[in-house]
Amino acid sequence: MKYKHIKGNEIKGELDIFVSHNEDEEGGVVTKWDEVLIHGNPEGLKSLAKLLLEIAELNQEEVENKYLPIGAREHYHLTPNIELSKSSNSVLIGRLDAKGTGDFYGRFITRDKN
Repeated sequence: MKYKHIKGNEIKGELDIFVSHNEDEEGGVVTKWDEVLIHGNPEGLKSLAKLLLEIAELNQEEVENKYLPIGAREHYHLTPNIELSKSSNSVLIGRLDAKGTGDFYGRFITRDKN
């Protein structure tokens, strides 16, 4: 796979990504949670899927250090009114594993596995 070091305009079609802040009260107990909502037309969702596959399939070790240094992670910024709708939040999509080390960033906590 050829590495694309100049990024932008990856999303074709329409895509809206935003954070919904939710709150519910039951028996005097307030529960709050956030959700990330991703909505798009078929072309927008397919281009997001294509971008996710490109990031997942990229062999970071083969990317020149001037474009992706050791310890860095491949990522794309999706910007409102450019790749995303004007009503979207800014979004960063990227790899969890760092080039050269495979390390995950410090705030990551793996899910419980059953």
